[in-house]
Amino acid sequence: SLTSAFPNRYSMSRFHHSTSASCCHSRTQSGEQYSDPFKLGWRDLTGLYEDIRKELLISTTELKEMSEYYFDGKGKAFRPIIVVLMARACNIHHNNSRDVQASQRSIALIAEMIHTASLVHDDVIDDASSRRGKHTVNKIWGEKKAVLAGDLILSAASIALARIGNTTVISILTQVIEDLVRGEFLQLGSKENETERFAHYLEKTFKKTASLIANSCKAVSVLGCPDPVVHEIAYQYGKNVGIAFQLIDDVLDFTSCSDQMGKPTSADLKLGLATGPVLFACQQFPEMNAMIMRRFSLPGDVDRARQYVLQSDGVQQTTYLAQRYCHEAIREISKLRPSPERDALIQLSEIVLTRE
Repeated sequence: SLTSAFPNRYSMSRFHHSTSASCCHSRTQSGEQYSDPFKLGWRDLTGLYEDIRKELLISTTELKEMSEYYFDGKGKAFRPIIVVLMARACNIHHNNSRDVQASQRSIALIAEMIHTASLVHDDVIDDASSRRGKHTVNKIWGEKKAVLAGDLILSAASIALARIGNTTVISILTQVIEDLVRGEFLQLGSKENETERFAHYLEKTFKKTASLIANSCKAVSVLGCPDPVVHEIAYQYGKNVGIAFQLIDDVLDFTSCSDQMGKPTSADLKLGLATGPVLFACQQFPEMNAMIMRRFSLPGDVDRARQYVLQSDGVQQTTYLAQRYCHEAIREISKLRPSPERDALIQLSEIVLTRE
């Protein structure tokens, strides 16, 4: 609900302490030992990027080079790892099966392909010049070719999805592509009314970031277990972790320093975007309203807005909100039968909050 987006500060700080405690406790609930969730997930993802490159069967050298550019094995593979851990957790819950089905592993590849295609397109929209420490596709090959490369990756993902041959799963993952487009449209618009503005921001966050994680988790649960209750648990876990992930991303835009500048990049402000920290800060500094509506377009707007955010408790409030979403994700996934994979998903939701 919208009111939960503007929580009482004091009750939230109490919530923060209890959440941390419950996270730590949950790690050993299954009674089985496991190492870090990334290591556990990678067991099923050996050769992930090679397999994705095999899906991109392209004869034209330039198009092939562009399409494979981000599949260099240097990504964190955060989404595929969540997907394979969820697959195992659901399989164990359903019939104690320890294996990930080939079709479930394919969903992990498809999720990474859809995600990467959206990054290529986002960089064109944002006129971005660097990503993951290297030049963007649009900066090297130009915007028109970058759009086509993104389209090509999406088409390869669609072919891989069709090969799975499950109409329910095809429908679930096609929803992601629709959500990505709708989310980008939401990001291009602004809302005058403050309450509507926060709802608009959370809806955009769901569609652009969380929908892919939620629906990929749901897809592997459908392939591994016939119970609709489990499908809903998988979806809710992915949705809540996905929203928390983006909220923390929006916080890091104000708190992490770029190597070159030695100060926060404020990349979102430069793009004219009012994210969580800005919207919370606006409650304390209403003079930010005009800046939000003109998308920080006047000289000095970006720096002034950044100062307002850092003087306010916008960063803290956004972090608290992310904790609420992670707490909900843990509550959902804890309904599954104990397993190392289920506990790894609990730990992953904690990593989302503490990453830098």
